[in-house]
Amino acid sequence: MQTNSHLSRLIHDQAKKYGDREELIYKDFGGSEWKSYSWNQFSDMVKKVSNALLNLGVKVQENLGVFAQNSVQYLFCDFGAWGIRAVTIPFYATSSEQQIQFMISDAKIRFLFVGEQEQYDKARRIFSTCPTLERIIVFDKSVNIAKLDLSSMYFDDFLKLGENYPRQTEVESLQAQATMDDIANILYTSGTTGDSKGVILTCGQYHAAMVANGKCVPVEEDDRVLNFLPFTHIFEKGWKILCLTKGARLIVNTYPMEVQQSMRQTHPTCMSSVPRFWEKVYMGVLEQIEKASAPKRKLFNHALSVGKKHNIDYLSKGKRPPLFLHLEYELLNKTIFSLVRKELGLENANFFPTAGATVNPKVEEFVHAIGINMIVGYGLTESLATVSCDHLGKPYTVGGVGIPIEGIDIKISDEGEILLKGPTITRGYYNRDDLTKTAFTEDGYFKTGDSGYLKDGELFLKERIKDLFKTSNGKYIAPQMIESKLLVDKYIDQIAIIADQRKFVSALIIPVYSLLEEYARENKIPFESREQLCKDPKINEMMKERIDTLQQSLAHYEQIKRFTLLPHHFTVEKGELTNTLKIKRRVLNENYKKEIDAMYAE
Repeated sequence: MQTNSHLSRLIHDQAKKYGDREELIYKDFGGSEWKSYSWNQFSDMVKKVSNALLNLGVKVQENLGVFAQNSVQYLFCDFGAWGIRAVTIPFYATSSEQQIQFMISDAKIRFLFVGEQEQYDKARRIFSTCPTLERIIVFDKSVNIAKLDLSSMYFDDFLKLGENYPRQTEVESLQAQATMDDIANILYTSGTTGDSKGVILTCGQYHAAMVANGKCVPVEEDDRVLNFLPFTHIFEKGWKILCLTKGARLIVNTYPMEVQQSMRQTHPTCMSSVPRFWEKVYMGVLEQIEKASAPKRKLFNHALSVGKKHNIDYLSKGKRPPLFLHLEYELLNKTIFSLVRKELGLENANFFPTAGATVNPKVEEFVHAIGINMIVGYGLTESLATVSCDHLGKPYTVGGVGIPIEGIDIKISDEGEILLKGPTITRGYYNRDDLTKTAFTEDGYFKTGDSGYLKDGELFLKERIKDLFKTSNGKYIAPQMIESKLLVDKYIDQIAIIADQRKFVSALIIPVYSLLEEYARENKIPFESREQLCKDPKINEMMKERIDTLQQSLAHYEQIKRFTLLPHHFTVEKGELTNTLKIKRRVLNENYKKEIDAMYAE
């Protein structure tokens, strides 16, 4: 049973319901041991934060910054702030000094919570350039606070300001006054084009989103939910709160690089993720199969074909599989597929919401075939995550992004743009009336910037309207579609399609260096550096053959004619990726102008 209280009271209402039941499973910063908090302890920490914030002088609807990785302290801050009707503004843990300086100044933040040494150091360096910033509060007790820094304090010391709940009467009075119009978050989006803008998300939007998602996303109190994506990401933030309303346990994964280790240690039943996670799982499994003996390869490939036939050809279309096929699948599921899931730490897999980018159909089919329920969806920060999603147990189409959730009105413009209206849609952008005005149609629909269409009640995406490239020959190219096709190759880590106003399609490719080096050694290709490896003719010929195989289904004008292997990754620090790891094409065009021009030289 869902408890969809106002955000200011949700944790306390759930504590009354569940008491000493374990709720948060976590590791300390830099720790190796899994620990836990009960619902009562969770509620106690939130109350302490609410009281401490009042003792610091935080006002109703004041903006507070949180610059940290996922952690239990992050959760305490969010709900503690909402408990006194304050606003939290999450910063990605990888944000640059320039980015946090802009957000602190734009939102006039006085109090900033930071995670570890890296975040503290960045915040400390820009402190003097942010006139409103008064205090930095540090989550990780091992952070070295500068001796002359009198403006910073540890989170443990901050909590002492709220011990014994000295302002609890005032806290409860504020909660009684809380409304659905209260702002809960301002999420600054570091878009692929233009400056960052703060999306306003209200308590009412969250409430509507939890009601709608609660009806179609079957997470329950027995689920163990691993938090993998940053809490700054609206997909993870909304999903996390939905899980809390349902009473599910949260497993807080602080370091993204440790997610597979965390999966094997904690055995989650659910986890939200982006397609790239499943692409890596897909490539990892196929790589292991390639190394297996011929009989094992044959057996696994047969199992995959049976899984696809059973789960895609029949179940995804709402059809009952023939008895013989069902029995064969059950046998393979209990033997081969169960071993694959066990290796991933997903012995008790329930379902896995996936969104944030295009899901390659091959990857989607693979995940379903091995018995993992991937729920593909679509949403934006401005829609408080979910616009549509697959419904577990109901027909779905591989390549689609599901059925619109309750309350969302979708309209397709004459130009093919997806337009949205409903109670989960933002009221606009913080301090940017100009952007807010242009973001909506005259009749009040939000313009997503995505093109798509509805068919038999399901939503299908085409491409970001602004991302469509037009070649000098007048042909339109959808770069993300081409990129998603190639990212399933085990040798490709990152890829950026180049085509706009060009004669043909080319690509900048970041290879998986470890596999490329292994291939070179096995084929006696000498190299002394990544630069030499990426320029080697034999390496490039091998990559060309793999690319040509993957792009056979593309139209001739969509196919990559030339590519360049780069010896280093695209990074957030160089401005080439957003904090959600989406490509900033304008920056790539500037940073790699020399390499790009060389591909088009006659």
